[in-house]
Amino acid sequence: MMVLFGWFGFLGFIYAYLFFRENITVKIKVFKFFDFLYLILFLPNMHFWTASLGKGSIIFFGLMLFAYAINKPKERMYKLIFALLIIYFVRPHVFLFVAVGIVLGYMSGKEKIAFWKKLMVYIILVGGLLIAQDQILNVVGLEDSDNVIGDFENFSETRAEGLSESGSGVDISSYPLPLKLFTFWFRPLFFDSGGFLSLIISFENLLYLFLFFKILNINFIKFLFKSEVVVKMSLVVFLLSSFAMTFIMSNLGIIMRQKSMVMYFAFFCDLLLSSSEKI
Repeated sequence: MMVLFGWFGFLGFIYAYLFFRENITVKIKVFKFFDFLYLILFLPNMHFWTASLGKGSIIFFGLMLFAYAINKPKERMYKLIFALLIIYFVRPHVFLFVAVGIVLGYMSGKEKIAFWKKLMVYIILVGGLLIAQDQILNVVGLEDSDNVIGDFENFSETRAEGLSESGSGVDISSYPLPLKLFTFWFRPLFFDSGGFLSLIISFENLLYLFLFFKILNINFIKFLFKSEVVVKMSLVVFLLSSFAMTFIMSNLGIIMRQKSMVMYFAFFCDLLLSSSEKI
């Protein structure tokens, strides 16, 4: 079973590579000889969680297969449907983020897409969300709730308190939103280091910080406005997942595991921006 789930994670990385390479034809070099794409594909924390016996490897496989298939949905329709089914049955709330990402991407992408095709996508995804709403709310026990927002706030507070009691817990429930996102994306850092594994991950998170500051400029905003469907979809999936997770994650170990399934969407936007600047 360990080999089987490790194989799911391996397939996820295969589709991640294909997804990146199809869209990013210009190679970004590190130290003038090392392909930066290979560097981010072999980050240790990513391979630790995506080879585990559990949901991590399967959801990563589903997300990367989805990313690969949505690039050419007409040619890869069966792969796209299969990927969405995997995401829905493993993590229904992530399916919600993916669906919203597709809709917003198709609404704002630079490609000229026929109105009837856009309408068909919206109807299918909105209909799917309506059918799946009970399953999505069931993740946090709110399927019978009369006040979803209020009950979710109570759930997030209870979950955060429980997770913060562990050895790697951090109390982020009182943090402002920017600091919550910083914790989710970039911690543990060296001041959080509690052992050799945490030290390794701190170096990896330092790389995330470098990539983040690299896109904090006006060029990224210009690039985003004229970008294609797949770029805006990737950014929406990444931001929505991050925003939702910050309200219930107060344990650095769980944060490292959860963010591994969506960080490649952020890497994709960063590398695509870098490649466009080189052209």
